[in-house]
Amino acid sequence: MITMFRVLREYERGVIFLLGRFYKVKGPGLIIVIPVIQQMVRVDLRTLVMDVPTQDVISLDNVSVKVNAVIYFRVVDPERAIIRVENYLEATSQLSQTTLRSVLGQHELDDMLAGRDKLNADIQRILDKQTDAWGIKVANVEIKHVDLDESMIRAIAKQAEAERSRRAKVIHASGELEASEKLLNAAQILARQPQALQLRYMQTLTEIAGQNTHTIIFPLPMDMINQWAGVMGSAPTGNEGDAE
Repeated sequence: MITMFRVLREYERGVIFLLGRFYKVKGPGLIIVIPVIQQMVRVDLRTLVMDVPTQDVISLDNVSVKVNAVIYFRVVDPERAIIRVENYLEATSQLSQTTLRSVLGQHELDDMLAGRDKLNADIQRILDKQTDAWGIKVANVEIKHVDLDESMIRAIAKQAEAERSRRAKVIHASGELEASEKLLNAAQILARQPQALQLRYMQTLTEIAGQNTHTIIFPLPMDMINQWAGVMGSAPTGNEGDAE
């Protein structure tokens, strides 16, 4: 008589079979199971955490990597979880391994390293769709580790170094272009007012003189030199005066 009484916790349900046929799902609390005539299978409704073993994956760009993941799922329909599949834990584990290899094999290595959120969502959606017939809800999938060979790690490091060098050159070239545009604008402004150019030269001379140096190199503007050359060229020489 004592064996007739069963106690199921809040997170447990009992799938009852009557003479081998499904009868009903009972629980939680105190239930009665008639010996011989009825049999009960306990089902845990809590979220289960399953570690997916490390899988050898060849990416879309032919890179061999080792990947493992973790899956969070729970039973939402005890009847289907017991009747539709022999062992829902083993079935979910095997399905997750094949799905992990299949999904990751369709993406390149960069996606595995930088786009894990999208890959996790894709794997979770595929698993949840296939396990729905078993009464199982896959809540989340997380890729934990992507292990690479030493040669591939060195290649990625070289690629990153080359990328940083490229960005540095682009930034430097952009700075040179911006500086040339500013200098062109300044030259156009100074060209409108020659007095401004003379003031700029005087300011430069003042800055140089305040640096405690005995040698001062001060450039002369080319237009001033050209004006002087023109004046000197147009001045009459002594021989020309004698001839007159």
